[in-house]
Amino acid sequence: MGKDKLKRFEENKSFRCLYQPEFEEVFRKDHFMKGKWNSDHFKNSNPIVLELGCGRGEYTVALARREPLKNFIGVDIKGARMWRGAKTATEEGLLNAAFLRCRIEFIEWAFAPGEVSEIWITFPDPQIKSENKRLTSPAFIERYKKFLLPGGVIRLKTDSSFLYEYTLDLVNSRDDLLLLEANDDIYGSGRADEILSVKTRYESQFLAQGYKIHLLEFAQG
Repeated sequence: MGKDKLKRFEENKSFRCLYQPEFEEVFRKDHFMKGKWNSDHFKNSNPIVLELGCGRGEYTVALARREPLKNFIGVDIKGARMWRGAKTATEEGLLNAAFLRCRIEFIEWAFAPGEVSEIWITFPDPQIKSENKRLTSPAFIERYKKFLLPGGVIRLKTDSSFLYEYTLDLVNSRDDLLLLEANDDIYGSGRADEILSVKTRYESQFLAQGYKIHLLEFAQG
């Protein structure tokens, strides 16, 4: 392992906004913060928004800057990447930004029923060969339903036409999900507002290569 990674892992331990549970703390077992994110971490009752697969945390940090009356939690398993978001949030004093280093398969043990109001899924691996690993598969949707508020919104932002079409078909086929928006080219259509135009490093690379950026918004019925 490189020296930079080791240094980041060590610095991660100092960030109060970063939670790094061990495997056994979230594997079929409730994490100690479950149901307590508002009271014990954010110290307010503002809505909680998750970014799943947050990577370097660019979206989590940008959303926290723009929407101070919401709380944002970036979730990913890559500690060396999350270091960047946690460090930025710490340096800027963003008290409404936090990070959870956790496999998304275990997410239901980190949040209580109704604890989350929105979910962002930003540029996930489309997992073309493995449906159950897709973050918008039926298996993951069922996990999200366990802690998402009734009417809570899920937003998928992706460069993958495959994942966009797959998820759109899934939403349209289910009675418990309500399609709010389907846009296959947010920049070409002029849809990209202040929030949607936040660009992760990967998104900037995709745009430079000529890929269209797709958006799906749907709610739990």
